[in-house]
Order: sequence, then structure tokens, then C-alpha cells
Amino acid sequence: MQDKDFVPFTREMKKDYTILVPNMLPIHFRLIISVLATFGYHMELLENTGAPVVEAGLKYTHNDACYPAVLVVGQFMDAMTSGKYDPDHTALIMFQTGGGCRASNYISLIRKALKRAGMPQVPVISMSLAGVEHHPGFQMMPKVLHCLLYAVTCGDLLMSLVNQVKPYERERGAAERLARDWTEKLSDLLGHTQRVSYRKIRAAYDEIIRDFAAIPREARDTVRVGVVGEIFVKYSPLANNDLEDFLVREGAEVMQPGLLDFCLYCVINNILDADNYGRHKAAKPIVQFAADFLNRKRQDVSDAIAKEGTFRPWTRFETVPGLTEGYIHTAVKMGEGWLLTAEMLELIEAGCGNIVCTQPFGCLPNHICGKGMMKPIKEKNPDVNILALDYDPGASRVNQENRLKLMLSNARR
Repeated sequence: MQDKDFVPFTREMKKDYTILVPNMLPIHFRLIISVLATFGYHMELLENTGAPVVEAGLKYTHNDACYPAVLVVGQFMDAMTSGKYDPDHTALIMFQTGGGCRASNYISLIRKALKRAGMPQVPVISMSLAGVEHHPGFQMMPKVLHCLLYAVTCGDLLMSLVNQVKPYERERGAAERLARDWTEKLSDLLGHTQRVSYRKIRAAYDEIIRDFAAIPREARDTVRVGVVGEIFVKYSPLANNDLEDFLVREGAEVMQPGLLDFCLYCVINNILDADNYGRHKAAKPIVQFAADFLNRKRQDVSDAIAKEGTFRPWTRFETVPGLTEGYIHTAVKMGEGWLLTAEMLELIEAGCGNIVCTQPFGCLPNHICGKGMMKPIKEKNPDVNILALDYDPGASRVNQENRLKLMLSNARR
């Protein structure tokens, strides 16, 4: 059933509309925007942050909405009510899986907020492979998705290398500056043409890794801390109160699973549905081909890291679903589902015994698959140190940071 406030993004709008993008992963999303610009979309990544965003979210939605929804609505509405954007030539976009999580209600919440603010004419685009809605002016064709894949792989590579260099760099900020430089270079490469040369992408992987390996580093007493949880809170500095920077300042090396892992999780769930429930069995070979293709592209990045030899390569994703055996069934797929449990176990296998599980307050799927799995994980891995952190508009940042400091103190002991 189509939303009664639905406003389509038409082909005519594509010519002179600015599409605003919420900020979850700055590196990844800048690369994604560069790719989509090649296909004629003018997009802008929102960088408004702080208390005004939270206040706008609470003003235009309600306390019962999950924290990521409050922040996404808040970031959009803070921007749209700032006077910077013309409501008659601006659209908003939201990335969705179309699953059973409340995240699938974001689009409706955003439209209601726009209506309350007197801007019902603003189109809200649902970017989803699940076909949640149809917008004539925004079509995800195979060649677009192919280019977007490399934006994700490059983003994951940069994020991984920054995390491995940042705690040890002699010159503070060197890793992040290099990541910004490479984001610009990759934006030119990915946004230059509608056909991306994979040979050039592979060459860029090697050059990126060499550049990060050349950053002067020194040995320091650090503690490896994995960060998992609900996808928006896990990645967004706005949502997790700059968790990554805080951990680095406290002497930690952050380990984060990549965005492509979540994409693979969404694809593999369709295969599991065919196996578990007999759903869409005819499409299973096509979905399996897509999963194998994504796995190969992910493994190419990991192989490039391993070949250079300075940094840790990634766990083969084919082994990740099997890690959940004895803990949680792979049929559990609301929100981050079985992937959240698998990511904690993947970190433990990689030698990271300290994990922060970030979750929006009241997010039932993540409380089950995250906090709910802490006891069985600790029973089988008694030396593991897992901290569950809830985030919502009323959560105390000081309290969160004190609990993190205690976790790090215990880890060092």
C-alpha cells in the first residue's frame, strides 16, 4: 500500500533538483554521491550535526521513534528549515533494505515531518533494491549498482586502513588527511564515466595500501576494540557521540566490519529464505550468483591488503554465517539479525577480545541479537569483554564514556 503522502521524483526533477543525503558513513557516501553524479543526479551530503539536529528530530517526530529515525529526520528537517534549500527544487533520499525493522518506516516519518513543516511537495526517495517504491526519475539500473559496488569496496578499504593507522601515527591526523585525499581521487575515478575500469580500481587498491603503509607510525600500548551494532549507530559519529575518536584518544585501536558485509548479509538472507522457507526458489541461482560476485570483489580487497603485508586482511565472508552455529539461527534476520552475533564472533576469532555493541534504546532486534547473545558468547569465550551501550536523545554521554573507560581499564588488566 502506497504512502498517502507519496510524492514521486520525476524525470523532469532530475534536471534541476538537489537531493540531500543523510550522513552515516562520510567516506562511503561521498564516493556514492560521485558515482550517482555521473548518472545525472545532483546530490549533497548533509554535515549538520549536534544538538540542533536532535532537537529538530524530536520536534518533527516523537519519542517513540527509534534514535536513528530521530537523527535522520532531525538532520533533514534542520537542513530544510534553515532557509538554505528551496523546497520546490529539493528532494531527500533514504537508503532502505525494506525489511521488517522500524527503519522501513523512516520514509513515512520523513514525509510526515515535511508535511508538518509546510513542505509536503518535497519528494522523499526510497533507495532500495527491495522495490519499496517507484520513482520514475531515480532508477537503480545494473550499471549504476555495479559502479556503486566499487564506491563501497573503496570506502571499506579506506575505513579499515584509517582504523589500523590512526592509533599509531606519529603526526596526528595523517591517516584521516590521506583518506580525504584518496576520497577525492576516487571520486574522480568513480565519477568520471558510467563505466568503471576494474583494472584501475585494483591498481587504486594497491596504491592506497602503499600510501597508508608509508605513514610514519610508532609502537604504542593499545587495546583492540571492536564496534558492532545497529548499522546507523555503529557507523555514524552523530549517533554514537564520536565513539571511534573517543576510543582512539583513550588508547584503543578500533575494528569495524565493513558496509559491504551488511550488503552481503542482505543478499544471503534471500538464499537462506529459499533454504529455510522455500521462498523464491526459482530466483535462488541468480541471488547466489550475486552473492558469489560480491564475495569475490570483497576478497580482492582483502587479498591486496594481504599481499602488501603491513595491515590485517579481512576474514573471508563465506565463513561468517557459519560462526553463528550454536548461538543463533540464520533465520533471525530482523534488523542486523544473525550478522550482529556473527560480527562479534568474527572479531573474537580475529583476536579482538573487547567489543562495544551499540544499539538504539528500545531496538528489540538488536537487543536480542546483540545484548541477548552476550551471555552465550561469554560462556564459550570467558576472556571476552563485551559492553552494550544504548543510545537515545536522553542518554548521558558522560555515563557512556565512563563505562567505556571502565571497559578499557578491565581490558588492560
